[in-house]
Amino acid sequence: MNTLVGNLVKLRALEPEDLEFLFQIENNEIFWEVSHTQTPFSKYVLKQYLENAHLDIFESKQLRLIIEEKSTEKKVGMIDLFDFNPQHKRAGIGILIHPDFQQKGFASEALELIIKYSFSYLQLHQLYANIIAENEKSLALFTKHQFKKVGIKKDWIFFDGKMKDEILFQLIKE
Repeated sequence: MNTLVGNLVKLRALEPEDLEFLFQIENNEIFWEVSHTQTPFSKYVLKQYLENAHLDIFESKQLRLIIEEKSTEKKVGMIDLFDFNPQHKRAGIGILIHPDFQQKGFASEALELIIKYSFSYLQLHQLYANIIAENEKSLALFTKHQFKKVGIKKDWIFFDGKMKDEILFQLIKE
């Protein structure tokens, strides 16, 4: 599918071979703030998740794709559509790039590809993202891709002993 292939990255479905990568990402505490995780995941639980990853987005209401560097096929991150609602033509979007691969354009191109896919293939009218107010990289990324700040959820996230604001962004298809 060319829609999910760019110059730098390609987005692909989860495979059983992704278990170790998923295990490393999901159990890395630096990502817990943005993933709303509080406890580690076992390989057993993640293996079960992978076994159900084949479910259609219309059935599971979510889609997680691996972001691979196109030239090397190295896994650099993941991008998710969640809270998929075909009736109201919207979904939430989240993206995670491993720190070793940040600031190389992978997130930007992956976001561009999933926006195009969401609006053309899934016929969505809008995407939204929830971003912690101090996450400057994500704020810049979503702003670059024309997401608009539509609200602030005050003291929405409690992490590392502090309450943090979360900003709601929307991208509405023109």
